[in-house]
Amino acid sequence: IYSLDFSWDPFGVLLRRRATATVLLNTTVAPLIFADQFLQIATSLPSRFLYGLGEHRGTLLHSLDWSTLTLWARDVSPTESFNLYGAHPFYLLMEEGGDAHGVFLLNSNAMEVALQPAPALTWRTIGGVLDFYIFLGPDPNMVIQQYQQVIGFPAMPPLWALGFHLCRWGYGSSNETWQTVRAMRNYQIPQDAQWNDIDYMDGYRDFTFDPQKFASLPSLVEDLHKHGQRYVMILDPGISSTNPHGSYWPFDEGLRRGLFLNTTQGQPLIGQVWPGFTAFADFSNPDTHQWWLENLQRFHAHVPFDGLWIDMNEPSNFMDGSEEGCPPGELDSPPYTPAVLGDSLSAKTVCASAKQKASVHYNLHNLYGLMEAKATARYPSIPLPASLGMGGGEPAPLREGWVDGPGAEPSPYCSDQPSGTTGLCLVGCPLVGADICGFSGSTSEELCTRWMQLGAFYPFARNHNAQNEKAQDPTVFSPAARTAMKDVLLTRYSLLPFLYTLFHRAHLQGDTVARPLFFEFPRDVATLGLDRQFLWGRSLLVTPVLEPGVDSVTGYVPRGVWYDFYTGSSVNSGGEMLKMSAPLEHLNLHVREGSILPTQKAGTTSEVTRGNPLRLIVALSSSGTAWGDLFWDDGESLDTFERGSYSYLVF
Repeated sequence: IYSLDFSWDPFGVLLRRRATATVLLNTTVAPLIFADQFLQIATSLPSRFLYGLGEHRGTLLHSLDWSTLTLWARDVSPTESFNLYGAHPFYLLMEEGGDAHGVFLLNSNAMEVALQPAPALTWRTIGGVLDFYIFLGPDPNMVIQQYQQVIGFPAMPPLWALGFHLCRWGYGSSNETWQTVRAMRNYQIPQDAQWNDIDYMDGYRDFTFDPQKFASLPSLVEDLHKHGQRYVMILDPGISSTNPHGSYWPFDEGLRRGLFLNTTQGQPLIGQVWPGFTAFADFSNPDTHQWWLENLQRFHAHVPFDGLWIDMNEPSNFMDGSEEGCPPGELDSPPYTPAVLGDSLSAKTVCASAKQKASVHYNLHNLYGLMEAKATARYPSIPLPASLGMGGGEPAPLREGWVDGPGAEPSPYCSDQPSGTTGLCLVGCPLVGADICGFSGSTSEELCTRWMQLGAFYPFARNHNAQNEKAQDPTVFSPAARTAMKDVLLTRYSLLPFLYTLFHRAHLQGDTVARPLFFEFPRDVATLGLDRQFLWGRSLLVTPVLEPGVDSVTGYVPRGVWYDFYTGSSVNSGGEMLKMSAPLEHLNLHVREGSILPTQKAGTTSEVTRGNPLRLIVALSSSGTAWGDLFWDDGESLDTFERGSYSYLVF
């Protein structure tokens, strides 16, 4: 299906799609530069419709007007044109005529990708080799599946991970956390999991809890379990290094076993994170995995958590490099530094020269979060569905681990827009969603209501808030807003069988869950730039309100018959923008003709919902046909598909 030609002068390769004769790669457009710490290769592109290359804040469709995207994991609020938490050196390109292909560079070093209006693209990396994978689709969904055949498929989350999660930084105490849980129950608002940020810790030290303010934490967790709910808390890779010897086992034992990142002098590299001075666990060392597991088991004996939020794992450092800076040399001051925020590889992270078991940090930085995720999920002996996150992001509870390349699937945090959610689904991270109602700054009732409506359709739905901001959980708003939030969560919970089945398909073959419109309508040019709407699977169209003070929303309705989710009334679209009524209590949802959605009477937890009657929504096509499926297991055991303990129904 392709032809590959080599050219000596000018030097390069040409890759063509045989069916259309489209040139997908032509690297003769600029010289190949191949030096030890500077590798550069450029190609012309067959169109301007380019997606991927995460993680960045911006539109789903990239601008090719001389923009440079840098990949070097960095803990910073999502800001346009900065390198952010994760590194995904993969792009998807839509060719003229609707075919799609993908390109993956398997390389973990700092790199930048320069986009040019020609259209063309230049890869520039400062280490490793040029190891390219080309995925020929030809459908965009198939490109993403083929990409995940290389990097590994995402884990199957437990059903409770798809419920509603509530969190904030600054609960202040376990009793305050508990009050919020009780208020949610009181108003019968669905909630599956309660989370805590760093305030639960004693002096911000991992594997501890504050003996005064969080004394009742074990009782809170017991109460959550009694009500069919789960508990998740944050954990950072920086281990406090200043406690008196013998008083803090995680550091003493890690030091004794030699499990931390070292300086070039062979001493533990000391940086600064929440607890003050810290050493950083070296997850490239298999012995670290055993120590990490022992720490988790010791803590779990006191606080039987159900999932872990592994954060700050870019790794994040409040200093540049270390308390002593970084030594001179070609790792910390390479001949060429990509356009990273802070202009230095060590900006707000550890020295690139830091020594790890597998290599120098220079080569491993973009893999740090993935390696921590693998350590966390590795052992089936952890008596919980292990839960993960990548690159400083805010992940969700999962139930098994991964083995794959830089395009890892631990669930990351993404910027506050639908394009961030669908963008990460493009790189094999289906369990994703922004902080509902926003992390920084104070929300308004209208913004939070609209965001809860959008967020109820994030694959991962968690409302999270910063310290010192006013509360933004559903219980603190007016009855009207609270009811709107409750209603949209009940809608989500009614669709859990459908959503769970989408995650099964993601786990099995790499299907996307939240999906850009162009994935389903690749030959409709009008869909190629759309990122203010998205689909669940192939059949549910979500059109959120993203503007203040409006009671209608304009959205694109692709060609065909679409049914209003609530009323069943039909719209026969020729592929056009339609104005839809959108009062504050309403989220527009449309079901595509020819689909069957398995649903369930919603309860206030996924556990209650699981026991309720199942129903089908059948949306007949114009020719009177429809299709759907349902994957059903116990909702929490590992490897149910692999073991055959499940039902799979096709309607």
